[in-house]
Parts: sequence; C-alpha cells; structure tokens
Amino acid sequence: MLLSPIIVNYRDPTLQSSDLITFVTEKIEDMKGRDIVVLDIAKKSSFADYMLVCSGNSKRHVISIAQSLTIECRAAGMEALGVEGNDVGEWSLVDLGDVVVHVMTDETRDRYQLEQLWE
Repeated sequence: MLLSPIIVNYRDPTLQSSDLITFVTEKIEDMKGRDIVVLDIAKKSSFADYMLVCSGNSKRHVISIAQSLTIECRAAGMEALGVEGNDVGEWSLVDLGDVVVHVMTDETRDRYQLEQLWE
C-alpha cells in the first residue's frame, strides 16, 4: 500500500499560517539559522500576516539558508512567490505569501532592525 505524502500548499485555504511558520522555522533550524523571531504583522500590513527574521553566520550562510528553504518548500508542494537578495548575500527575502522570511547577516540585521520597525 502506497502512502501519499502530506503536501503543504500556501494556496490551500485550510493551511494555517501557524503550520507554515512551524515548517519554515524547522527548515531554518536544520540549516543552523540563528535568532529566529516571528512577528505578527497582519494588522500593520496588507502583503503578509507574519514576518520571520533570522540570522546567518556569513553571506554564504544567508544564501544557503534561503536556497534551502526554497527547495524544501518546493519539495513540500509550495512554490515561493519570490526570492530576493541572493545575489549579494547580506539579506535574502523569501516570500511565501502569508509569511515573508528575511535571512540576514548580523551586521545587516543590526542596521535595519526590522523587529523594532514592525513591533
């Protein structure tokens, strides 16, 4: 008997944002991303409900986390709406619809202080 895989799809109206956040957080932790913060921005923005911010140890690490997250999402049946910043590596953004993920070096994260901006 073949078991069908569980497919997570951000377009599925039954998928809760909390499930997507859990999935994304686990994938970032698998890649050794640090200082993960989840911000509820639903009342402050029209483009997403949650923003997830995390740090990578270097530019290459930031790029690797974003690439891995994109690959893992695709394998789970989700296609990222967009990926930005992987050419430079100081800051990568992965748009998953209701959840937007920012992966940054420590220096870039300190400079932009997204947590304070969106609190």
